[in-house]
Amino acid sequence: MCVIKKGAYSLILFLFGGIGYSFIEVLWRGFTHWSMFLLGGFCYLLMGILAEQCCGRLPLWFCCFFATLSITFLEFITGCVVNLGLGWDVWNYADQPLNLMGQVCLGFTSLWFLLSIPVSELAFWMRKKLNRL
Repeated sequence: MCVIKKGAYSLILFLFGGIGYSFIEVLWRGFTHWSMFLLGGFCYLLMGILAEQCCGRLPLWFCCFFATLSITFLEFITGCVVNLGLGWDVWNYADQPLNLMGQVCLGFTSLWFLLSIPVSELAFWMRKKLNRL
């Protein structure tokens, strides 16, 4: 894939992820924060890279498990920066069971796994479509 297509693909994934993540937050809790757009963009960009490396080579459940761990890690790091470091209080999972410093919890990690199934497939499909251009 040429550099321009890679750049376009990365930008499309980032924007799609940022908008999608923000939209899910608005549906789930009624509001979002601009930092969630950035987090969603980076998460979906990572999903695209994982889909490119995994889809068709490894079982989907394995790819989704690795994506879930990656997204949870990015969410934890982002939470430590924006919530604990900067004090923006964008989210707080302290009242959720099995949480880590109030930034991630097992319940939402499980939801990321379920969501990563269609999202991985969509990222792989987007990659195939862009390669045809």
